[in-house]
Amino acid sequence: MTLNLTHRNRALCFVLIISVILFCFPRRLSARNLPDEYTTKATQTIKVSNATRHDFSRLVDVQLGSHVSGVSELKRYLHRFGYVKDDGSGSSKNFSDVFDGRLESAISLYQQNLGLPITGRLDTSTVTLMSSPRCGVSDTHMINNGMHVTARYTYFGGKPKWNRDTLTYAFSETHKLDYPTSDNVKMVFRRAFGRWASVIPVSFKEVDDYTTANLKIGFFAGDHGDGKPFDGVLGTLAHAFAPKNGRVHFDAAETWVVNDDFGSKVAVDLESVATHEIGHLLGLGHSSRASAVMYPTLPPRTKKVDLTVDDVAGVLRLYGPNPELRLDSLAELKDSLRNGGVSERFLSGNVTGYALLVVLILFL
Repeated sequence: MTLNLTHRNRALCFVLIISVILFCFPRRLSARNLPDEYTTKATQTIKVSNATRHDFSRLVDVQLGSHVSGVSELKRYLHRFGYVKDDGSGSSKNFSDVFDGRLESAISLYQQNLGLPITGRLDTSTVTLMSSPRCGVSDTHMINNGMHVTARYTYFGGKPKWNRDTLTYAFSETHKLDYPTSDNVKMVFRRAFGRWASVIPVSFKEVDDYTTANLKIGFFAGDHGDGKPFDGVLGTLAHAFAPKNGRVHFDAAETWVVNDDFGSKVAVDLESVATHEIGHLLGLGHSSRASAVMYPTLPPRTKKVDLTVDDVAGVLRLYGPNPELRLDSLAELKDSLRNGGVSERFLSGNVTGYALLVVLILFL
């Protein structure tokens, strides 16, 4: 019996060691970027506002101490996402066009949180990322989050979560799109919810009553009364609130597409953004891993719906694993992944790797 116990302990240690290796050095998963040339053309459009995406390209290589038009706009952008405090007046309108030390520090923190080389300078990669469409949720929760250096996922302050195994969701009847069709929108959300449900013990059920649903989905334009106004085409794409608020809003000014119908240069994949925002609804903050679904930016005409190890590790620490994810049923796990759950690509082709990840999170 003593010998059997020794073998068992050695086996468990081996499992944990392999798990640490897989968790600390996951293979990066690049988003699938659609080529500039396309064959499928969108047949439906939506009227949009005159507001456009942030373009900070003119600020590349602007130096500390410079006074350049547009720096104040950059400060307002960084203020919006938690990197720059106002000047004490309670308004971000009073920012100057001077590249000062406070801005340099904010840029360094932005680079740290978004996984860029930390230079404090407006290099091309930093400016390009700042000019990309992104989630409207602030990055303040990424600051001093205290996570292990190999983990990039974060949580909202206080780590709020839902304490129920079924969450209902409904779509607003007054704030919705004329395109894509309602059926297509619902299909997209069913798939997005299914990805998260496949790894945690929480299911999602669509209901008709918007007012009583746990999760409320709507498409809004401009200032819509929640203190987080949308800014038009390819600015902030959507935002969601932490548990147990349950609201998630998408910018109606965007050209939302489903089923890879990237017929416009400003097309935004609804399923990718929905999958990201559901992570917020569950309690996840942003991740600094560019491959993660919870990374805050998403270029137009990009499909990014596959949960990565970082996304899964973060949500498992909140809710624990789906009880169907058992170490003795790897074949069933593989089947569930192929049928619309977590993409096998995040496992680097290794189903056992995911099972070991579950062991790591439960035992460490």
